[in-house]
Amino acid sequence: MPQDPFSGLADDERTAVLARMRPRSYAAGTLVFLEGQAGDGLHVMTSGHVMVRRSTDDGDLVSLTVLGAGDSFGELALLAPHARRTADVVALDEVTTLVLMRKDLDLLRARYPRLDRGLLLVLVTQVERLSEQVLQALHTPVEQRVVQTLLRLAGLYASGDGPVTIPIRQEDIASMAGTSRPTVNRLARRLEVEGVLRLGRGRTVVLDRDRLARS
Repeated sequence: MPQDPFSGLADDERTAVLARMRPRSYAAGTLVFLEGQAGDGLHVMTSGHVMVRRSTDDGDLVSLTVLGAGDSFGELALLAPHARRTADVVALDEVTTLVLMRKDLDLLRARYPRLDRGLLLVLVTQVERLSEQVLQALHTPVEQRVVQTLLRLAGLYASGDGPVTIPIRQEDIASMAGTSRPTVNRLARRLEVEGVLRLGRGRTVVLDRDRLARS
């Protein structure tokens, strides 16, 4: 679940924070920021989806996760002096965020000490997520990791109880699940035959999330 960076603030404190945030919008395919750039703002997503990815020593891009409305990103670079962005963030569709710039964040942290607790909880949540991913990569069968990745993405894109279209490429799903595209494709083809998924170009439609969870 998304962690609210402003959890623990009183209503008047939250109002003061929101008053200093500025709306931003990004078209599909737009880079919100690049790995290595100076961190200048904390983003809280209000709509759309972004991909977080990093480059390897060989120059390849590795997809780490997809974020949606209610998620935040950019905290780490703001909390460490002179820190740089640790990943690329790219808009997958039309994205809107509220941005809190570094100078405003510094002022608010001095005025409202409880804001630091909310930011700390966000970082703790991220560490817990990364630790869980490492454990899964070491001890969870690969097909189960792919299913869990599909279920999480379906939760991000679901708008009701019916089929859910995940407009993410299989190579990105494979990267997030810590496996190869052929492995994802083999599992997806089997689940398509079983009526759990429907595959399309650059997208996967989850027809039955309950059956997918039991796969």
